[in-house]
Amino acid sequence: MASGEDHDKATCFWSLPFGFGLSFVMGLPSGLIGGLAFVVGGLWLSPDLDTYSKPLKRWGLLQGLWWPYRKLIPHRSLFSHGPLIGTGLRLAYLMSWTGLLLMLLQPLGCPAPLSLAKALNEQLRLNPQPILAVLLGLEASVWLHLILDGDPLPAEWHRWRHR
Repeated sequence: MASGEDHDKATCFWSLPFGFGLSFVMGLPSGLIGGLAFVVGGLWLSPDLDTYSKPLKRWGLLQGLWWPYRKLIPHRSLFSHGPLIGTGLRLAYLMSWTGLLLMLLQPLGCPAPLSLAKALNEQLRLNPQPILAVLLGLEASVWLHLILDGDPLPAEWHRWRHR
């Protein structure tokens, strides 16, 4: 299992080839977005947010937002380290906090969470490439994390395979 420092170095290094490769497939803007999402995914939205880790500490004063997540999600489980599932759960968790914040700030003129969700959905329908690049970058950084940990599949998947 790689150290936090090794994860950080690998994330920063591999974000460039990932973004470069994505540029060939989806164009330069999407490559830049995907490369940046790779860095954000590896440094701030890591599967290790379920432990007291460097990615958690990077949230600074906001690291308390991840306390319920840390208490509910077992480390290296399908829900933290599972491909697609872990990333999706962390994004849904973060969007829940964002929605709550928007609801609280609505009296000050912030848009309602539902109207923002509709706008995001419309943007996805009209121009899906930037959002797809973000999702690919986030998920690719998770796969790098899992490979560096030495086993890209969560323990639950091994139990299911042996049945």
